[in-house]
Amino acid sequence: MKQYDAIIVGGGACGLMCAAQAGLLGKRTLVIERNDKVGAKILISGGGRCNYTNLGTDIDNFVSDNADFLRSAFSQWTVDDTLSFFESHGIFGEEKTLGQLFPSSNKAKDVVAVFTKILFATGQDIRLNTVVKAIEKLEDDFVLTVESEKGIQQLTTRKVVMASGGLPVAKLGASDFAIRTAKKFDMAIVPTAPALVPLTITGKEAEWYASLAGNSVFSRVYNHKISFEENILFTHWGLSGPAILQISSYWRAGEEFYIDLLPRFQLDKIIKDERNEGGKRLVSSILNDYFTKRMVEALGKFLPLETKIASLSKADAKLIIDTIHKFKVKAAGDKGYDKAEVMRGGVSTAELHAKTLESKRVTGLFFGGEAVDVTGWLGGYNFQWAWASGYAIAQAL
Repeated sequence: MKQYDAIIVGGGACGLMCAAQAGLLGKRTLVIERNDKVGAKILISGGGRCNYTNLGTDIDNFVSDNADFLRSAFSQWTVDDTLSFFESHGIFGEEKTLGQLFPSSNKAKDVVAVFTKILFATGQDIRLNTVVKAIEKLEDDFVLTVESEKGIQQLTTRKVVMASGGLPVAKLGASDFAIRTAKKFDMAIVPTAPALVPLTITGKEAEWYASLAGNSVFSRVYNHKISFEENILFTHWGLSGPAILQISSYWRAGEEFYIDLLPRFQLDKIIKDERNEGGKRLVSSILNDYFTKRMVEALGKFLPLETKIASLSKADAKLIIDTIHKFKVKAAGDKGYDKAEVMRGGVSTAELHAKTLESKRVTGLFFGGEAVDVTGWLGGYNFQWAWASGYAIAQAL
């Protein structure tokens, strides 16, 4: 068998960047990918357009037991490095909203092509339709048991990079193999869960949410930890949309959060101004200025829609203001890994050297990307982490 500087398990964003950067440094790697092509999750990201970084990336945009851990990787590979890297290969970014950068071609396949070209040019090897079943450590070497159409084989290498991602999107071959491997070597794991995921509503409130299915409302979604100002989407089973996906990373079962349905306006001021003009308009008329007819009708479950502003009691005015600006939500759960963008939790950062992402317990074993307890916000942050962690690992191979 060929001798490799490292075997990389997983041909996703982190694994591809690691192999590419290792190749550019004159090293030889083997990428093992269980799918029939590399970059499967890249190809479906952003609706096939690939939001490949965010111009405002900072450690505050990540959920982790120790977000400071990211400082080293992000100092080695910055957003500017991402821009320069892709531009040097013909991909120029186009900012959409909130710093989100997409290829100007709007084609995720162009991002994957950058890596496949580098891997080919630098002599890196890729094995597709191949699953790593087990990893053993024998003195200085790792022995990987792999299964493919050729049967079961054993591969030996001095260094292994676990870039096999997390649990979201099983149809793309997602698995917990990186987590199981870390546990096998007695490494600590931060409990995992779906993140950037729609939330479900059950019980007596479910029908109310379902009645609004398809309605999108620009809102501020918040809890005691954080807030996000983007669209929410009512669905037949609960809530989705960017702001809901964002808050889901900070939500735990049993917790409540709040929605400000009118974040750019102050309803108390609107009501006061309306009173000063005589207050002849109905509550429904005022709300129709800001919401769809269906939304206003649904709010009628909670609010005195047919009352004139002039006739509102202080209690009713407060009810309207609180309902619109502090709409309380108690989600029953989430839509699970198949609807999640990423996995929260993973290999504890306390187990890894921040500069190299090598295991402190097992020399030659590296973990990067989604397998690590580093979860970015929606909007390109997770790709920036994948690129940075892949780069940092490549320097140490």
